[in-house]
Amino acid sequence: MSAPAPSPLEIVGVDPGQRPARQDEVLTGAALEFVAALHRRFTPRRDELLARRAEKRAEIARTSTLDFLPETAHVREGDWKVADCPPALLDRRVEITGPTDRKMTINALNSGAQAWLADFEDASAPTWENVIGGQLNLTDAYERRIDFTDERSGKSYALRPAEELATVVVRPRGWHMDERHLVCNGRPVPGALVDFGLYFFHNAQRLLDLGKGPYFYLPKTESHLEARLWNEVFVFAQDYCGIPQGTVRATVLIETITAAYEMEEILYELRDHAAGLNAGRWDYLFSIVKNFRDAGSRFVLPDRNAVTMTAPFMRAYTELLVRTCHKRGAHAIGGMAAFIPSRKDPKVNEVAFEKVRADKDREAKDGFDGSWVAHPDLVPVAKASFDAVLGERPNQKERLREDVHVKAADLIAVDSLEARPTFEGLRNAVQVGIRYIEAWLRGLGAVAIFNLMEDAATAEISRSQIWQWINAGVVLDTGRQVTAELARQVAADELAAIREETGEDAFAAGRWQEAHDLLLRVALDEKYEDFLTTPAYQMLRG
Repeated sequence: MSAPAPSPLEIVGVDPGQRPARQDEVLTGAALEFVAALHRRFTPRRDELLARRAEKRAEIARTSTLDFLPETAHVREGDWKVADCPPALLDRRVEITGPTDRKMTINALNSGAQAWLADFEDASAPTWENVIGGQLNLTDAYERRIDFTDERSGKSYALRPAEELATVVVRPRGWHMDERHLVCNGRPVPGALVDFGLYFFHNAQRLLDLGKGPYFYLPKTESHLEARLWNEVFVFAQDYCGIPQGTVRATVLIETITAAYEMEEILYELRDHAAGLNAGRWDYLFSIVKNFRDAGSRFVLPDRNAVTMTAPFMRAYTELLVRTCHKRGAHAIGGMAAFIPSRKDPKVNEVAFEKVRADKDREAKDGFDGSWVAHPDLVPVAKASFDAVLGERPNQKERLREDVHVKAADLIAVDSLEARPTFEGLRNAVQVGIRYIEAWLRGLGAVAIFNLMEDAATAEISRSQIWQWINAGVVLDTGRQVTAELARQVAADELAAIREETGEDAFAAGRWQEAHDLLLRVALDEKYEDFLTTPAYQMLRG
């Protein structure tokens, strides 16, 4: 007698009265079977790789160093290239980023950028409404049945002609995050497989029919073995859905310090599906703090806004990324311009736009093929920087940057910085942490704070720096040592300031106290929490 077929996915923890509209269009029986197949085949290996992360972190704690892998020297020395780039991804000079809500979907596609990073990860709080609604919005956009009217302003939004729309590159959640609402045989399915699986199943063939394809950004990758797992997922998915092999293209965010030592290996593992690498600034700094948090004063970062891309160890990282990508025929995509223009203060805009322009000029001259912006108003600023270097060319992959020679120690030379932690830096970390977490708990993943678009990455570095400064006994510019008591005092002052700023009713309607408490928990606990979003997810409603 044959064994019974494995049970399909179960949808749990969703109140029938709170089900997202049109949920059944996304969670069809066939789509759920596909996600279940991904889960059964790949989650065990995902679990092994998460355990390997812990082992790597323990090794860093013992040695306080990292190096290029001797066992993969043959890959770095080999003569190979990634697959040819599809036409839709040849020109990526400006990419806009943002969550997949309906208004953002239309605005991003209409923005004039060459690509849109449609984000299910750091810019999206994973409420069930956001998970399902984001999938619907993307499919609706491809079907040209999407519109939006802002209830407050009455303004309506609709798509421009197809040839004017940005190419979509979807970012699923990282390997560490589970989706609590989808369970297979008693276990939650990894959010990465949910986001990827539903999108691929419903849209891969539709995108091919439109002359494009299923393109992805892969976040939080920590090793080439994790990239190998993604490649295995792509191969399986293409066979399962009858999509030609090599249709998928993936750009990997090099936003962890361990991945920086395995860039070539990551491209090699994904070589049939690789589109490029991206330099993700805030998560990269967060990863340095996380991995070297107890390695002594030489690894203490100053205020996050004082760590610019011109810092020697950040220059080493970005220049190595460009050289690696172009050596292997891949795109090198630069970092985020997070400024949000002010409608009230043109002087603020003038100063900020000049900083953005200088940053994008540097990236274009360094050899990057494109870069990120967080707001449509920044698209022409970034485009001008890359137009000045690229002209009519779609990219500059012919610039091999053979002048770049980065040693292992260069990537972690944090002590080359002259800036030191300040009290204002501590206060800003607390401010951003509380304000971002409060919005996240209300289901918002991309939040404008002090004219910057903040996402989970900036909240992560904020709370990690507080943790590091306390445990390293940092003395600030005021002469005060950073202690748990000082952090609590600053957090209490900020909570009181928010109460006064918002008014009693709005304060009570928000989740400010919970955000305050969670920030202090992840910043002060002796046991360091790997990801802020893990405990925050348990507090997320919906």
